[in-house]
Amino acid sequence: MDLFSSTDETTNLLPQDGIVHYYGVVFPKTEADRFLQYLLEHIEWKNDEAVIFGKLIVTKRKVAWYGDRAFEYTYSNTTKRALPWTKELLELKKVVETKTGETYNSCLLNLYHDGSEGMAWHSDAERDLKKNGAIGSLSFGSERKFAFKHKKSSETVSLLLEHGSLLVMKGETQKHWLHRLPPTKLSNKPRVNLTFRTIVE
Repeated sequence: MDLFSSTDETTNLLPQDGIVHYYGVVFPKTEADRFLQYLLEHIEWKNDEAVIFGKLIVTKRKVAWYGDRAFEYTYSNTTKRALPWTKELLELKKVVETKTGETYNSCLLNLYHDGSEGMAWHSDAERDLKKNGAIGSLSFGSERKFAFKHKKSSETVSLLLEHGSLLVMKGETQKHWLHRLPPTKLSNKPRVNLTFRTIVE
């Protein structure tokens, strides 16, 4: 099911076993442009690393990890330590918390340089994360398709994430659904995605 038209933020985009709300664009274009420029220029980006079948893989996509404290966060068999928040990231965190009614103590950022870079099917269910906790996802830059797939039925739901938009995944979404950012030849511009999360120590 494709949801490329504007959606009501109170509507659950998933037909079962999880909750996803798309708030649409939450920043005026000039403000979204300003945040995109800041994120591209001032975040401490590093190439992501993953250990797959014992082999270290380094991605073109870059990542950064910020939080309330120097949390350690492990995924794909690699561990990252959170950097202290910047003023601008705290501004974005406050917007996401106000819109969603949730609280977050950390943020994983992804930089996709163009449409050739994406993310394979996965779920954010690492043991460091709060069980069934909300994940608030902000998108800046190139519009990209985002898709969900049910782990048992393989039913799919997809939508277009716009520049300056907010999506929230919560409830049992990570338990029952995978999600991905498929590569596309339609975009040659960068996209920055911020996923605000709650780490449990």
